[in-house]
Amino acid sequence: MQKQLPKPYLMLEGQTVLERTLRQFLLLQDLVQVLVPTSEGYVEKTQEMLDTLLPETVSGKAIVGGDERQLSIQKALHKVSSVELILVHDAVRPFVTLEYINACCRAALRNGAATLGIPAQDTIKEVDDRQFVEQTPVRSRMWQTQTPQVFRPTVLKDAYKQAGRDNFTGTDDASLVEYMGQAVKMVAGDRMNIKLTYPVDLELAKIIINQTEA
Repeated sequence: MQKQLPKPYLMLEGQTVLERTLRQFLLLQDLVQVLVPTSEGYVEKTQEMLDTLLPETVSGKAIVGGDERQLSIQKALHKVSSVELILVHDAVRPFVTLEYINACCRAALRNGAATLGIPAQDTIKEVDDRQFVEQTPVRSRMWQTQTPQVFRPTVLKDAYKQAGRDNFTGTDDASLVEYMGQAVKMVAGDRMNIKLTYPVDLELAKIIINQTEA
């Protein structure tokens, strides 16, 4: 993002990215707990944010994450209370809507694991280490994965235990569940549920906010 400040704490039209993301999940009727793994220097700031945003019925805790995403989620799993579903979401996806969050939750209740995603628009190429094309997967079967990814607690915790035993690293939580042999349901999401990664994404986010608020 070419910024010194971590992406979740960048200001976006008067609020941090993280605040905007958290507000989307406050609309969930049965939300009971929010855990935010972050770097040590931002734990206090994040805890203050949670204390301000969350209602009394929802507990919120900022924790020190790991060097990699997988380690951060693993740390958070140790602090999850007794819940029916665990939702894992990218802090820098502030435009996910309640409609799609609920759709993913319903799919996870039925199947044990679900993720939001959208059909790939572009042709995908698989390349080797020298970036020569090895094969072209059938585009109609390719989906771009989003978050939230939602799981029955035993499914996700068992997947992390298996990954730890085998020293397996996945690119997302769904990949750990897949590695364990558990099916993951793909739920059609929304192309507005963008992940803020590059400077142009911030500009697009401002346009989305201004159009929505207008």
